[in-house]
Amino acid sequence: MKLNSNNMNISLRHLRALHVIWAQGSFTRAAAALGIVPSALTETIRQLEAEAGAPLFDRTTRPPAPTLLGLAFLRETAPLLAGLDDAVEKLCDQARLRTGQLAIGAAPSAISRRVAPALARFRQLNPGIACQLHDDVAEALADMVSDGRLDLAIAGRARSSPDLRQTKIERDRFGLVCAAAHKLAGRAQVRLQEIDPASLISLSAATGTQQLLLHCPQLPEAYRQTTLLAHSTIAQLCMIRAGVGVSLMPQNAASLFEDRSIRFVPIEDLELWRTLYLLEPALRLPSPAAAQFAALLLQDSGAADRQAPHP
Repeated sequence: MKLNSNNMNISLRHLRALHVIWAQGSFTRAAAALGIVPSALTETIRQLEAEAGAPLFDRTTRPPAPTLLGLAFLRETAPLLAGLDDAVEKLCDQARLRTGQLAIGAAPSAISRRVAPALARFRQLNPGIACQLHDDVAEALADMVSDGRLDLAIAGRARSSPDLRQTKIERDRFGLVCAAAHKLAGRAQVRLQEIDPASLISLSAATGTQQLLLHCPQLPEAYRQTTLLAHSTIAQLCMIRAGVGVSLMPQNAASLFEDRSIRFVPIEDLELWRTLYLLEPALRLPSPAAAQFAALLLQDSGAADRQAPHP
């Protein structure tokens, strides 16, 4: 690596040699430390002195001592080498997952079953990696993955984009979610007409779950537009548990709290499924941390090889 802008052939190799001689106090010990023969080290310093136009070591003394010019150069370049060594160490630490950062996004309903277990294993393998988990709706997560604020995300299907790769992880079926004390909670399955639409708690139309319900042809209009609205799956489940109402939700979303006071009941005449995807940037390589986390996640899901970007 060339280190100057004046067409001089001074490289990192020359600087390393100069500093090792200074540290070891002799050419012979420095050559041994560098793993080269003394004559090769002498030639390296000769090249450096030729480029500088002046001697950097006084060879009349034993051991050779830096000249005033050489000593000034050594002191001036010492912080540069130390900074480079520090940068290389940090690079290697991050590449080997000893340090670094991982920013994950997830739909709230994907955290308990998929994201949290994979994150726990990742942390066991890589305790030095700082991890951040951000929960949001699919479209917001897709934007954050695309612009680099998140390394990856797990959510429902987001917009098609050439800068986003979406890999299927799992599917789960919609059903009735209600409190354990609800009159339909003990049923093996129910029909839509048995569910009072006035009791339904919906999510914001910006969520992937609500979009699936809004565009489901099997669902009567009364079941799409409700008077009870929750901002998030967590709020929705809290309302259900308190007996405020019931919801049409994917099965895995219903188990977010793993709470026995919340029940999932299949709906006989509703064939509606939610698919979770791994969202990754298509136009940049993942960090080592992101690549390992994605592998752990897909390992659990049994997902096939990565899909090509959606058209």
